[in-house]
Amino acid sequence: MGAAVCFGCAGIAFGPALALVLLTVAAEPLRVIVLVAGAFFWLVSLLLASLIWFISVHLSDREDAKLQYGLLIFGAAVSVLLQEAFRFAYFKLLKKADEGLAMISEDGRSPISLRQMAYVSGLSFGIISGMFSVINILADSVGPGIVGIHGDSPYYFITSAFLTMALVLLHTFWGVIFFDACEKRHYWCLGLVVASHLLTSGLTFLNPWYEASLAPIFVITLCTGLWAFVTAGGSLRNILKCLSCKQEDDSRVMMYSALQVPLED
Repeated sequence: MGAAVCFGCAGIAFGPALALVLLTVAAEPLRVIVLVAGAFFWLVSLLLASLIWFISVHLSDREDAKLQYGLLIFGAAVSVLLQEAFRFAYFKLLKKADEGLAMISEDGRSPISLRQMAYVSGLSFGIISGMFSVINILADSVGPGIVGIHGDSPYYFITSAFLTMALVLLHTFWGVIFFDACEKRHYWCLGLVVASHLLTSGLTFLNPWYEASLAPIFVITLCTGLWAFVTAGGSLRNILKCLSCKQEDDSRVMMYSALQVPLED
């Protein structure tokens, strides 16, 4: 039973991310490099945030429970700000890399667009963030023990899995929006990304009151996903075209074939 819970929750938490990696990233070497490098940037931000929280805890009164809870909230806020700061640093690095790839390519264009790098970097931030947030929970789900036997919520593992899934998707959406805002210098978009990230992290402190945390986070995920879709150039017409599975005739190919000179015998 414990193994079933573990694999089930892991599938909920990382199923969408795994599908995205296999379908859109794994086949492209440059995207894989961007994915791994993005995870490294997130890990550095986590290291700095952990160091700040560790020092603040050791310099404070450990017997004061309210103070320690306040330091925990402070640490979460610092972690969010550092993550967004390193996202910006990663944008700058990828921007330079994009210019360099364009210079050495034969046609003067980079083999990977900035929007693609934004998507992959956001996905990498989400995957590594989700792994660190749920890996210990998955380890505990194997057992032994029964969740809720002492009156706690029996939905701890399943809600943690859904929260992790939302976090992975949110980071992917934030990456697309953040990079586009940096490119176009829409600073209000940057502010909304940081604010929504802070709000999402703050809502997790309402646990184990899962109704007050899980539902708003999924509403934020849905709204942010629609925003990222529009930012990436999506539209209702594109969705309908995709669902209809219809392909438009390429008039350029027809014109080219019509202009071919017949071969002489």
